[in-house]
Amino acid sequence: MQNKKLELPLSSGKVKIFCLFMLALILFSAVLSILYGSVTIKPDWITKIVVNKIAKKEIFAIEWAKNIESIVWTLRMPRILMSFIVGASLSLSGVLMQALTKNSLADPYVLGISSGASTGAVAAIIYGVFGFMGSYGIVFGAIIGSVVSIALALKVSSIKGKITSTQLVLSGIAVSAIFSALTNIIIYSSGAGSDKIRTALFWMMGSLSSAKWNQIGYIFMIFLVSFMLIYSLHKSLDAMLLGDDVATTIGVDLDKIKPIIIILCSILTGTIVSVSGTIGFVGLVIPHVTRLIVGANHKKLIPATVLVGGFFLIICDLLSRVIVAPEEVPIGVVTAVFGAPFFLFLIRKRKAM
Repeated sequence: MQNKKLELPLSSGKVKIFCLFMLALILFSAVLSILYGSVTIKPDWITKIVVNKIAKKEIFAIEWAKNIESIVWTLRMPRILMSFIVGASLSLSGVLMQALTKNSLADPYVLGISSGASTGAVAAIIYGVFGFMGSYGIVFGAIIGSVVSIALALKVSSIKGKITSTQLVLSGIAVSAIFSALTNIIIYSSGAGSDKIRTALFWMMGSLSSAKWNQIGYIFMIFLVSFMLIYSLHKSLDAMLLGDDVATTIGVDLDKIKPIIIILCSILTGTIVSVSGTIGFVGLVIPHVTRLIVGANHKKLIPATVLVGGFFLIICDLLSRVIVAPEEVPIGVVTAVFGAPFFLFLIRKRKAM
């Protein structure tokens, strides 16, 4: 029965077609995200502006206002790229957590990793912790916070050396609440102005409004390196789904693999939270939806999840900008609208089994 978990609903050839289809959807959603918002852009302007910027000269005659060029290239383009990277990274972290714990309810948000990263990032912003690292202090603070939170959740949920599903979810919720409370204490005790407090609270619910080109480079490199390392572990992740005893029997060194998974997940989540704030349920919903389509084999699941997660967050970010335009809804609110009902569905499904 356990081997059936690794069977693919789609054949390898059809999975490749699915991935190509997702790439097309990502491109389509990216164009929509540039076109629509508080200011609507003409479709033909997008190509002309992008070509001019890449070529660094006026290949197409400028027929648009200067602010249109700024909206397309300075505001929306980096935001779309950041949306994809954030969605892909959180989804990838969800795949890791679910394989590590063999728990379908595990993800960076539910287990408190995102909240821990948020606390570390806010501490770095308000108190200047890790200030010696310059602009990377926030990233480092978020990573440290995520490591502490996941270590605490796993420690509390461990019973006689084994992690039970119920204990993991409960401990994760408790750890998340603790770190969320710490974050609020840091903000409100800092004596910062009301504008800073409002910005911090908005950021805690998730926002990509501050995405900039100078962030894209290092965020993408961290994601790319993490993706390649995680993909290289796909056979070990498959084995872990069969249980620790079986994985050990077939030669998987769990004492080495598990710390690597925790570190990679902490780095990914911490880095993402440092630029986007706390965005919940992406790592829970996307791996499940993708697994239903391509199966549980991680060689196919990992790249497919990355594409679906990137597409999902691009769409969520677009919705966050247009629902109450010209105002903006925190993207974490939009993902919660999709994710929270799905989370309840999974809990109900597990009780029925």
